[in-house]
Amino acid sequence: MRGPRPLVADPWEAAYLRFETPEEEIRKFERRLRQLGAERWPKDARILELFSGRGNGLVALERLGLGYVTGVDLSPRLVKLARRRCFVGDCRALAIGDASHDVAIVQGGLHHLPLLPTDLERTLTEVTRVLKPGGLFLVVEPWLTPFLRVVHQVGCSAIGRRLWTKMDALATMIEHESATYEQWLRQPAMISAMLASRFEPCVNQRRWGKLLFVGRKPVS
Repeated sequence: MRGPRPLVADPWEAAYLRFETPEEEIRKFERRLRQLGAERWPKDARILELFSGRGNGLVALERLGLGYVTGVDLSPRLVKLARRRCFVGDCRALAIGDASHDVAIVQGGLHHLPLLPTDLERTLTEVTRVLKPGGLFLVVEPWLTPFLRVVHQVGCSAIGRRLWTKMDALATMIEHESATYEQWLRQPAMISAMLASRFEPCVNQRRWGKLLFVGRKPVS
């Protein structure tokens, strides 16, 4: 008798799963979180990661001694892979109580939103709602720096993709998310203004093809 059929990854998820191993992704997240000050967060901070994928950001947080972590992602397959406290949900309408978390994190998810600026506005409204006054919002997203332009050029090269499997996986992800990805990269001024209008910037950097933002929800 056959068991239940496994959930089948779509092409983007398949490329994401081969882009880097879980351990590589965990180490990347851990380095990034240290860089953005996560080691200084209270160890009992309640942390919510949006677009949590297969849960490796949550593992990185746990390795930093932060144990009260929850993830949310739209993909049932990725949530199943997480094996952490994760649930399937939409960041634009979170089933989470008001002022219930100290930190909210997005590492590479906002550029998947299908409609800008509307979906970004809805997401930031939800983040603001679930954060306590003074809570932190940490964002890491692609940003069109000179470095990212070079990455795009290499990703368009058949030779580059053939010689570097990681580049092929990245280029495949970009191909399958091109509509939302390009929409995101075209609107830096709007995105920056929207983040700054809701959060007091603590970190606001653009380098190596990434936006690194940490903002604080106003206390009043």
